[in-house]
Amino acid sequence: MAKRRKEDALETRERILKAAIEVFHQRGVAHPSLSEVAGLAGVTRGAIYGHFRNKADLFNALTERVQLPGETLCTDRDNTGYSPLGEFRARWLLLFSAITNNREWRLIFEIILLRCEMLTESGEIHQRLMQGHHEGSGRIRLFIAKAMENGELPLDLDLDVVVPMLQGCLIGLLQNWLMDPSAFDLGKVGERQIDALLASLHSASSLRKTAN
Repeated sequence: MAKRRKEDALETRERILKAAIEVFHQRGVAHPSLSEVAGLAGVTRGAIYGHFRNKADLFNALTERVQLPGETLCTDRDNTGYSPLGEFRARWLLLFSAITNNREWRLIFEIILLRCEMLTESGEIHQRLMQGHHEGSGRIRLFIAKAMENGELPLDLDLDVVVPMLQGCLIGLLQNWLMDPSAFDLGKVGERQIDALLASLHSASSLRKTAN
C-alpha cells in the first residue's frame, strides 16, 4: 500500500510538471496562476502545494529536468591526454543536439530563456536564473583556465574578456534558434560557431591581457 501511494505521488508530481511546462511555455512564467497548472494537470491546487512550495519552487523543478549550459561542463577529469577544449566543445554540441531532438528540453529552455518576465513577484525565479548564469560563467572560466594550464591556449588570455564572450555568443545562438527553429540548423551552425570561437582564442590579439 505504501509503495502504491508513493507511485501515485510520483505520477501526480510528473503530471504537474508536464502541465507547468505547457502553461509556462504558452503564457510565460509570471502571469499564469498555479490554478491554471492544476486545471491542465487534472489535480487540485492543494495537490500542487503538496509537492511544491510556490511557483518559484515549481520553476526550479523544471530547470532540474534539463542540464543548463553551464551545468553540462565537467572539469574534474585528470586523464592523460584529456582535452578541456575538446570537452567544452563536445558538451555544447551534445546540448544543442538534445535541445533539437527533445521537445521537453526545447520547451523548458524556451521558458528559461524567452518566457521569464522580470517582474517583482518573480524574484525567486530571477534569483535562480542569475544563479545559473553565474555558475555557468564560473564553469566556463575553469574550463578555459584548465586549457591554458594544459598548453591548449595562450597563457596570456584575458579571462575577464574571454568568458563573457563565449557565454554570450553560445547562449545568444541558442536564444536565436529558439525564437525561430526553422531559421537554421542549430547543430551545424552551433558546431561552426564553437570552432570559430575556439580559433579566435588562439588568434585574436584583442583577447590577450597585453592588449590592455
